[in-house]
Amino acid sequence: MTTSIKRVPGWAKVVSAFVLVLVVLFAGLRLAVLPGLRDVFGTETHDRSGPALLKSIQDMSRYDAASGNFQVVVDLEKDAKYLPDAIRGTRTLYVGAGTVDAYVDLGTLGEKDVTVNGDRTSAALHLPHAALGKPALDPDHSYAVSKQRGLLDRIGDIFSDNPNNEQAVQKLAVKHISQAAKDSRLTSRAEANTTGMLEGLLRSLGFKDVTVTYGT
Repeated sequence: MTTSIKRVPGWAKVVSAFVLVLVVLFAGLRLAVLPGLRDVFGTETHDRSGPALLKSIQDMSRYDAASGNFQVVVDLEKDAKYLPDAIRGTRTLYVGAGTVDAYVDLGTLGEKDVTVNGDRTSAALHLPHAALGKPALDPDHSYAVSKQRGLLDRIGDIFSDNPNNEQAVQKLAVKHISQAAKDSRLTSRAEANTTGMLEGLLRSLGFKDVTVTYGT
């Protein structure tokens, strides 16, 4: 005895698919009307990061005397030599904001750098010139204004673990901020602030004449 398997007509498959779509839409509508049900099927965010590890401790012997806030607009373009920009090439317009600290290293002071008279009313200090710290890019105020990518670059982004990588423009922004800090009078301001701090400190200890000089 043979059994024949009836094939489902094509129109029946279409009707079944249509009904399935209606069921999904109806379920979504019920979830929107009933917030309680939506919470059941909603998503939650969990921070499962491990604890921060202390790698090292360094004793600080410098006085951070001034801090500068800088902003730079980076326009970075990369072109392929024999291909038009629409096929291969990128151009990113990026606003980078960051800070640079100027400090005076007090840890290098020796006995020869500090002179005090006999009745302890006069003091002279010789300090190294103020130096600039490393620029710190502020991620909350740095952003890409526009990104243009060729077709091949867009396809590459699909297979990349880090699409639209902004590392290149961020490094360039840090470079420009560092140069802007060097061109500014930030170190001079740091030396003036350090002088004021030391004069106030030593005079509170009874010194009447305080002289602070800078140099190598």
